[in-house]
Amino acid sequence: MTRSFDAIIVGAGQAGPALAGRLTGAGMTVALVERHLVGGTCVNTGCKPTKTLIASAYAAHLARRGADYGVTTGAIGIDMPTVAARAATIIQDSRRSNEEWLAGMEGLTFLRGHARFEEPHVMRVGDDLLEAPRIFLNVGGRASVPDMPGVNDVPFLTNSSIIALDHVPEHLVIVGGSYIGLEFAQMYRRFGARVTIVEMGPRLIGREDPDISDAIRAILEGEGIAVRTDACCISLSRHEQGVAVGVDCTEGAPEVIGSHVLLAVGRRPNTDDLGLDKAGIATDAKGNIVVDDMLATNVAGVWALGDCNGRGGFTHTAWNDYEIVAANLLDGAARKLSQRILGYALYTDPPLGRVGMSETQARASGRPLLVSTRPMTKVGRAVEKAETLGFIKLVADAETKRILGAAILGTGGDEAIHGILDMMNADQPLATLQWAVPIHPTVSELIPTLVGDLRPA
Repeated sequence: MTRSFDAIIVGAGQAGPALAGRLTGAGMTVALVERHLVGGTCVNTGCKPTKTLIASAYAAHLARRGADYGVTTGAIGIDMPTVAARAATIIQDSRRSNEEWLAGMEGLTFLRGHARFEEPHVMRVGDDLLEAPRIFLNVGGRASVPDMPGVNDVPFLTNSSIIALDHVPEHLVIVGGSYIGLEFAQMYRRFGARVTIVEMGPRLIGREDPDISDAIRAILEGEGIAVRTDACCISLSRHEQGVAVGVDCTEGAPEVIGSHVLLAVGRRPNTDDLGLDKAGIATDAKGNIVVDDMLATNVAGVWALGDCNGRGGFTHTAWNDYEIVAANLLDGAARKLSQRILGYALYTDPPLGRVGMSETQARASGRPLLVSTRPMTKVGRAVEKAETLGFIKLVADAETKRILGAAILGTGGDEAIHGILDMMNADQPLATLQWAVPIHPTVSELIPTLVGDLRPA
């Protein structure tokens, strides 16, 4: 049986339900197809549960530091089943909220199943064929499992499976020293596990400036986390204590023995079983669906949003993808991906808030630069909280007097970065930010001072 709709949306992650709401609100009939869990990565295995777990880890860390604040406590313990149950509750509540929203959406047909293309505008879900002149792919991504020696011979965790862990590993070895790996490293160290990070590159979070990478490594090592960089030829094998991780490093032992291994080496799009070839939809070498500046694929009437297009990889960029598509289709706008100024955060403690270019990227652009930095030891709010690790960096164009990028590695950095992000979006000159009157005492109050301290670099 072929069922006709005005639009088909594949995937009930961040962008799908919101787009369904806009389309049905405009009077369209919409089929939304989800093969697994409503809410996508963010709700089920990403932002929501991980930040919940990080909150528990922060509470443990602060409790151990109680004496620093004049607070006495007894022995600090970790009730891991309760920690895991708290994350599970956040997941279930968020998922149920999304499901209730969809259930009450007039004009929407919600289908459980796996959608595959039969033709450019016809998709199969079980025995049903669905057709629509507009198709939106929002199929998300999953943890990448590299084809490293021994990977099929040992048990391993991914960022998805580790969420439900209800015990503390004796020794967690994390393969991958990027954003996901670092958050889990600090979290589980604070839960009481020994933690070793194994990274193939010469430093952690290699896309960031070296001074930021070095500072974060020092913070993690300061908490007792072992870091092994330049770990070429990583291999896995069974060991009586768990898993042996082979690391061909220039220094240190050639093997790290862990009770558990977490693979945190990136993500891949869920595009390999959509039948894209039957629709003639182009993908790149990584499997991402190729889109133009307005998120349209090479097939007319088909768009790709969220992680599957490789143009963001964050919940907020997936949401912005929805905003772009909805505005262009329903509001007569001409919004483009290239108008987006990317901001993001690493939720270690202290967190790293980032926006725009790194200093390295800005230097590579060949522009004349102004750079300003300030250690968190000179930020009153950080001193008052006894959380003075990290620093703030501002990078600006010396000719246009516009901010090019910023990093706040410090307490509240994930929130304070938005003052700079908003100024960049408003395309305001440095003087506008310098003469703002921020609230005291905050981290943000030092941003005008940083602007005043900008110097040629």
